[in-house]
Amino acid sequence: MLQGMGRTQQDLLAALLYQAGGMSIDELAEQLAVTRTAVRQHLAALERDALILRGPTRPTGRRPEQLYLLSPRGRELFPRHYQLLGDLLIGEIAQLIGAEALQEMMRKLGTRLAGELEAEPVSEERIAEHLSDNGYEAQVFFRSSGEAEIVAHNCVFHHLAEQHPEVCELDLALIGTLGGHPVEHLECMHRGGETCRFQLRREPA
Repeated sequence: MLQGMGRTQQDLLAALLYQAGGMSIDELAEQLAVTRTAVRQHLAALERDALILRGPTRPTGRRPEQLYLLSPRGRELFPRHYQLLGDLLIGEIAQLIGAEALQEMMRKLGTRLAGELEAEPVSEERIAEHLSDNGYEAQVFFRSSGEAEIVAHNCVFHHLAEQHPEVCELDLALIGTLGGHPVEHLECMHRGGETCRFQLRREPA
């Protein structure tokens, strides 16, 4: 995130954002009011982190100037508003097809995603790993009875789920398909819970 950087590096990245064709060291030094040496040092650090990249050179009549560009990864540091698009899309789909059809669509998406992740049912620990890889802070807890619960301390769809609870069906289908058993939603953040807790319901041996 930009907030974790120093002011000069933030300003440097912002300058490159506004100059899609790239900027030279001299141009950056002049715009940021710092020395060329300081610009070189910041560019080296940002290039190492893959936030900028070297673009074309520009003829000057003397030695060509190296231009620096903002990388795709660097662009991702700037604010995006995917939530707005998600709200609009889910709201439009709900109006077009209705709540029940939206619920079924979410189940199909969760099932399809699970199939892309694993070919066979996996353990709760492995499910938690997949959830964490997709933005959840997830882990497995065991009750005194030995039963495992998957606990997510955040919800990547929290805002959407507050407006359209049908979105939760994606998580339920994903977890249930990955685990190969029906899943119970023991606690849900959008219904006032502190976490989202899930448990696979295995048939007694």
